[in-house]
Amino acid sequence: MRHLKKKKIGKGRDQKRKLLRSLAASAIVYEKIQTTEARAKVTRSVVERLITKGKKEDLHNKRQVFSALPNNAARKVIEVLGPRYKERAGGYTRIIRIGKYKDGMPKVMLELV
Repeated sequence: MRHLKKKKIGKGRDQKRKLLRSLAASAIVYEKIQTTEARAKVTRSVVERLITKGKKEDLHNKRQVFSALPNNAARKVIEVLGPRYKERAGGYTRIIRIGKYKDGMPKVMLELV
């Protein structure tokens, strides 16, 4: 059987959840962050799902966005990014390689298009 291979970006489920929440919030608030390639790829999927939920203006999606992000990031998704990407059908983020860290890990910049 082929089981889904998940990226290991932390030591456990709780640490991964907290790390993704903070990376997604930073990417939304500042609209660009520098991190490793593996973390950026996982964060990209989280950010894109949240922006898609922010485009729809019903109560259920708003509550899901507010439960996944801190208040300032959730407000930005609903009030700024939702209307900005209203006509776009996906692909709200871009990953650009910018070098390597001292230990050889690839450094990338995750930014909103």
